[in-house]
Amino acid sequence: MMRRTRAFAGALLAGLALLTSAGAAVADDPSASPSASASEDGSGPTEAGTTFRTATALQQNQLATAGASTGDYLYWVFPADAGQRATVKAKITLPESAARHGASTWQVDVYDGLRRRQACMYGRQTGKAAADASAVELTCVLRTVRAWSEPWANDPLPGSYYVRLTVVDLPSADLGLPVRTEVEVTAADQGGAADVDGTLAEPLVPGVSSVEQASDGTADGGEDTSSKVSLGSEPEDGWASGWWTGRWLWTVGGGVLGALAALFGYSLTRGSGRPSRVPPGV
Repeated sequence: MMRRTRAFAGALLAGLALLTSAGAAVADDPSASPSASASEDGSGPTEAGTTFRTATALQQNQLATAGASTGDYLYWVFPADAGQRATVKAKITLPESAARHGASTWQVDVYDGLRRRQACMYGRQTGKAAADASAVELTCVLRTVRAWSEPWANDPLPGSYYVRLTVVDLPSADLGLPVRTEVEVTAADQGGAADVDGTLAEPLVPGVSSVEQASDGTADGGEDTSSKVSLGSEPEDGWASGWWTGRWLWTVGGGVLGALAALFGYSLTRGSGRPSRVPPGV
């Protein structure tokens, strides 16, 4: 009996070690982490779009900077994959206080690939800068991106996400004053706890629009002046394959442990010796 107990305990420990080691291998695999640094120095674009259609593409862990005028709507677009919880940080460096006429209120909003506004779980989405403040910082922590959702739900799904930064309240005399903006997006992988059954056929990434600057796409000199405006981007490691999640490890591991438990139970109920023969005629 003691030998069987020890054997079962050893098999149980081996199964648990298999689960933990496999999970760690998936977590350490660079291809399984779309939130890896987009560039070594973290440098990003130095301009911002002014509409959804002209949003500037931004990768996670990049720092985007842009100069603008107070009152402008500034747009960036970044990719977020299933299982990620993105955090958007924005900093607005304001003009000298002597040039301003009062306090101002700034706001950062995030929209998904269908241009549905996504709520912030927490963070300072709207911030008021006093008349003598030099800068204001905003933060928006989004909900975890789901691999699949009901059509009627407003859950965040894999694809492009738009960041919109603008001032929502200020003295009218301050409109047009120059400001300097910084936007950075980071994401944390929530692991198997965020996995769901089902995947999208394609990430919610808008296509590419052609902007014609002349009716025939050419300038007077015959040079083609049409330009391509990218309406989305994807993680540098590509989108998640969709079918593989950490739940597979726990499903297979649970099946193995269940089989071991069944074998151990059978060995206990079978007995250690052969049954005695019943004498004839009894």
